[in-house]
Amino acid sequence: MLRASGPAGTVTLALLALALARGEGQHYDYYGWQPENVPRGRFYGREPQCVDIPADMQLCHDVGYKRMRLPNLLEHESMAEAKQQASSWVPLLAKQCHADTQLFLCSLFAPVCLDRPIYPCRSLCEVVRDACAPVMESYGFPWPEMLHCGKFPSDHDLCITVQFGNNQATPPPVPKICTQCEMEHKADGMMQQMCSSDFVVKMRIKEVIEENGERRLVAAQKKKVLKLGPLKRKDTKKMVLHMRNTGSCPCPQLDNLSGSFLVLGRKVGGRLLLLAIYPWRKHNKEMKFAVKFMFSYPCPLYHPLLYGAGQH
Repeated sequence: MLRASGPAGTVTLALLALALARGEGQHYDYYGWQPENVPRGRFYGREPQCVDIPADMQLCHDVGYKRMRLPNLLEHESMAEAKQQASSWVPLLAKQCHADTQLFLCSLFAPVCLDRPIYPCRSLCEVVRDACAPVMESYGFPWPEMLHCGKFPSDHDLCITVQFGNNQATPPPVPKICTQCEMEHKADGMMQQMCSSDFVVKMRIKEVIEENGERRLVAAQKKKVLKLGPLKRKDTKKMVLHMRNTGSCPCPQLDNLSGSFLVLGRKVGGRLLLLAIYPWRKHNKEMKFAVKFMFSYPCPLYHPLLYGAGQH
């Protein structure tokens, strides 16, 4: 559906209709908008141009249109910069926190190519933020300031609106596995998780404490630090790992605490947050390879937000 008013709106609608007819904006509804509240004073080295969305821009290569505006709406002037920054958000799509996550992110990283920028509506930002921010916070990542929803236009302006409704899908009868307990079964995926982690430790778990929607894993005294990161040796003496926003979600790995575990985590605000946990299986070739070569793996300059089983 297209909505706008006034001469500028009529011209813009014509351009939008043309883009839709060409397949550049298929699958999306646009509401009429002109970016009056965009900060002034930004000067680019070159005029905005239309370029193909490259196949290796994993976040947006299948978003539903083929051409994007560059510089994009996050002020990335080169394709290399846009791809590098966008790669950090690919893992969030695997978490499936909201059906419009890709639409929202790609409207900024790879905006549809028209004569003027078309921003996401504030309501689109809000539904994605409300669904995905708790997942990010579980890993110690706050919702970034660059995606502050107050920056985006209201729904009566010309902007990209919510596509799949404001309500989340009906939850399944069986609670979804805790995000920290999803397992990546390939060495490459495990090493990507290790890139995102401050520390990697092989350890036994003494007990699990559940309180206020959070779980705390108390490590046994004997452990082997495989990656120390920013931790001090004293941090490894009495390790307590926090699982944020776990509520009542199941974590199959913690059903049986016998044996050792491979745990990956980050240090945030003085606390150790659990990012991923695996039963230690020394004969598992994928795990063995990942542990052996994790320091030689080419981690991206901008660490991914989170990686999980959905990335297979």
